Amino acid sequence: MTSIVRVKVEATAYGDRKVFSVSAFNRGIATWLQRLPTVWVEGEVTELKRHQRWQSVFFTLKDPEDGACVGVSMPRGQFDGLRLELADGDRVHAYGRPELYAARGEFRLRALSLERFGLGDHLAALERLKRKLASEGLFAAERKRALPVWPRKIGLVTGNDAAAKRDVLTGIQTRFPPAHVVVAETYVQGPRAAGAVVEALRRLCEVSELDVVVVARGGGSFEDLLP
Repeated sequence: MTSIVRVKVEATAYGDRKVFSVSAFNRGIATWLQRLPTVWVEGEVTELKRHQRWQSVFFTLKDPEDGACVGVSMPRGQFDGLRLELADGDRVHAYGRPELYAARGEFRLRALSLERFGLGDHLAALERLKRKLASEGLFAAERKRALPVWPRKIGLVTGNDAAAKRDVLTGIQTRFPPAHVVVAETYVQGPRAAGAVVEALRRLCEVSELDVVVVARGGGSFEDLLP
C-alpha cells in the first residue's frame, strides 16, 4: 500500500483574495493526485529514453486512435528486469499511478509494471524467432540452392480450395504449360498449421524428380498471417 503524504499548502492573502505561488500550487496538485488509485493504461510506446546514470526510464504513451499522449516514468531496475526490449510503436499496458513532478509541473504516469499487448507481443515473438533462426544459419546466403530455370515437376504446399492455390496453378499453366504440379494440401492457418506444413513437405520429399517446392499462403489479416 502506498502511503499518502499530506502537504499543507499555504496561500498568501491579498485582501479577500488567496493567491498560491506556482510551487505551492504544484505541490497541492501533486498531493491530491496521490489519492487516485493505480490504473492500467494502454498505448503505443514512443520517445523511449534511458541512461545508465538515470534512476528512471522515460517514454511517452500515445493513443493510436487520436494521438493523445501521456508521459511515463518507471524505475530503471524494474524496467530492465522485465526484459521487454521495447521500441517505438510497441503497444503496451502500463500499470501505475498518475503523478505531477512539482518542480516542473509535468503530469505523467508513474509505471509500476508493463506488459506487451496485441500485435506488439506478436511482433516481438516474431523478431525473437527470426534472430534464433538467423543464429542457426538458416538465412545464410551460402545455404541457398540455385533455382532451376525450367522446373519440370513442381511441388505445391497450400490450403484446400485456397485462392493462393488457384493463383499459383494459373500462373504456372500460363507461363510454363509443360510443368507438372504435385499438390500437397494442408492447413495454412491456426495452431495445427506449422506441423501440417512440415508433414506436407515430407510427403513431397518422397516424390521422385521434384525440381522445386512452392509453399503458398493467401491473403488475410495481419494477425492471421503471424506464425
